[in-house]
Amino acid sequence: MSLLSDLINLNLSETTEKVIAEYIWIGGSGMDMRSKARTLPGPVDDPSKLPKWNYDGSSTGQAPGEDSEVILYPQAIFRDPFRRGKNILVMCDAYTPAGEPIPTNKRHGAANIFSRPEVVAEEPWYGIEQEYTLLQKDTKWPLGWPVGGYPGPQGPYYCGAGADKAFGRDIVDAHYKACLYAGIDISGINGEVMPGQWEFQVGPVVGISAGDQVWVARYILERIAEIAGVVVSFDPKPVQGDWNGAGAHTNYSTKSMRADGGYEVIKEAIVKLGNRHQEHIAAYGEGNERRLTGRHETADIKSFKWGVANRGASVRVGRDTEKEGKGYFEDRRPASNMDPYVVTSMVAETTILLKP
Repeated sequence: MSLLSDLINLNLSETTEKVIAEYIWIGGSGMDMRSKARTLPGPVDDPSKLPKWNYDGSSTGQAPGEDSEVILYPQAIFRDPFRRGKNILVMCDAYTPAGEPIPTNKRHGAANIFSRPEVVAEEPWYGIEQEYTLLQKDTKWPLGWPVGGYPGPQGPYYCGAGADKAFGRDIVDAHYKACLYAGIDISGINGEVMPGQWEFQVGPVVGISAGDQVWVARYILERIAEIAGVVVSFDPKPVQGDWNGAGAHTNYSTKSMRADGGYEVIKEAIVKLGNRHQEHIAAYGEGNERRLTGRHETADIKSFKWGVANRGASVRVGRDTEKEGKGYFEDRRPASNMDPYVVTSMVAETTILLKP
């Protein structure tokens, strides 16, 4: 008698050319990830060769019941770390049957910005630091915390090791390897300041691919946590009080910033970001006012300031960038629940397309 694990791990390539494609999209809340699978006659490595598909938008909060069909357009392909073999994960965006992007489709607008000749010429690079908190499924309280109580104060947990400091490392490491398998440019992981909170980094990645990769990395994390019976929270302040919030610091550079003399370009870009501070804050994630208080390594949400090696700034420039006169900067304002399509394209729009 076969075990369930044996059937889950069946190698399809031994008996068929057919492969399974898991179509992934973003649901009506802007943060919930949905997916469903279909069989393809053979391997596919080009999203333009994949068939469009549809789903019931009335069940995801994206269409009325009397006109519920929403169309999925495949946009990016990744290897499937769960089914493995030649099976794939497919990141999609969503459209009406008439071909119009639905309101929650933020990828479409981002792709328009990244396709602008001025933006293409600057080759914008992104490195996104995605923080998240692992929660106990039944209590929705951080993993490793006593039920209804609190652990010791912050200090020993950041990049810590040991059963009393690091909670959920098996999930985190499984996610790291699964992302590498999938073809995501995940560049690292670390335990964060609040116990039960972790971070993974994606990048450097160019343009629209940054959003695709962060969303699929989030999806893979949700699936692994599902297996482990743990809940993933992207809330920017999951626990009130003297605990760090969760952000998605966005590291950014353009070709001009990476070239000799790029530090002046960086400073000009930061001025532009400051001039549009409120517009960026409005697009940088819900509940961010609970995180950007001026405490716990943040700048106050109402003000904009930048500095070198200052983790209490809105935008931080590294010492190496200042010393070398070129490089990148870090926008520390985005919340952990930000939409990477929105944030990456808005940074490019403000710094490249906006005139001084």
